[in-house]
Amino acid sequence: MASRRRRNRTAVALASLALAAPLAAGCSAVDTALDCVQTADSIADSVTDLQQAVDNAANDPTQAQESLDSIEKNLDEIGDKTDNADVSKAVDDLGQAVANVRQAIENGDETPDITPVTDAAGELTKVCTP
Repeated sequence: MASRRRRNRTAVALASLALAAPLAAGCSAVDTALDCVQTADSIADSVTDLQQAVDNAANDPTQAQESLDSIEKNLDEIGDKTDNADVSKAVDDLGQAVANVRQAIENGDETPDITPVTDAAGELTKVCTP
């Protein structure tokens, strides 16, 4: 009788594990999506800061560099956490747009066009939002 109960408990435990595994994977996907949304939100804030920095470049030219650094840091966080092809592409596109603005500033452009950055950030937000 004890052997039979042990087998039943084992069967119940295995069944519980079988049911829990997909749920754990689902939670991981949800956690990743939430991380993506939160980081995309931080990037949106940094893009707003970048716009203000470009508008005030004459007062403090380092603000734009700091905003670009912040965007790149957040992109690294998303890039490290995702295996979603759409998110990866959006991260790459935004990274390239940031690199282009950085290059323009380094070449002396005090008011670089940041439209590609805002467009790419919008696309990232779109692909991160379920």
